[in-house]
Amino acid sequence: MKTKVFNLRNALLLNWLLIILLYTCAKDEIKNSDNPSNDRTTANFNPDKLYGTIIDIDGNIYNTIIIGTQEWMAENLRTTHYQNGENIPEIMEIDAWRDLSIGALCNYQNTHNLDSIATYGRLYNWYTVNDNRKLAPRGWHIPSMDEWSILFDYLGGDSVAGCKLKESGVAHWIQNNYESINETGFTALPGGHRTYERDFIRMGYNGSWWSNTDGGSTYNAFFIYFNNENCDILNLLDDKLDGRSVRCLKD
Repeated sequence: MKTKVFNLRNALLLNWLLIILLYTCAKDEIKNSDNPSNDRTTANFNPDKLYGTIIDIDGNIYNTIIIGTQEWMAENLRTTHYQNGENIPEIMEIDAWRDLSIGALCNYQNTHNLDSIATYGRLYNWYTVNDNRKLAPRGWHIPSMDEWSILFDYLGGDSVAGCKLKESGVAHWIQNNYESINETGFTALPGGHRTYERDFIRMGYNGSWWSNTDGGSTYNAFFIYFNNENCDILNLLDDKLDGRSVRCLKD
């Protein structure tokens, strides 16, 4: 009996040591990432919140935040590779962008300014979101409309949740954003978007984020939309070719 108890204690101790080792290695991997866009964001996170971190395949480090039963990225995605390491093409020309039938990314106004990319992330068409090579970091995914709704319902509904999720102040949101308090730490930013018809529009005024929910047709998919004038969140349907921001949700 003593031998069995002793072996059980050793096994439990070994398991705990293994967990600590894996956790330490993961933290060191995040700490030692040398991606040039890290630590360059100008976003105003909630100083009263405790943030976690996640790292993607490019070595980009993101703040994460727990809201209710969910854990979200508190920054927009900026990876240039799928989870399996394959490249996501960057398409700058609008004529080439509107002819796409595969995943692609771009930066707002085709900038390569690291501060802007670190702050607002990149814009992706929906084909990238839906690619089976997976856009999100391992252990994370692009949220469905149902999962977005869980977040909004937890915060009191679509008519009030926006101000609890948006970055406070007017450093990035232009005018009329004084009701936003970012009490959740989500720190939603107005990264604008790219349309296949008119190219880049509305940075500073609007932010929109893809869901992984297909619109039921060849051309459309669902996304969520914030603006600078009120606390409303809109659930909308538009062209899969549009370039929009992406937030990831932990599995």
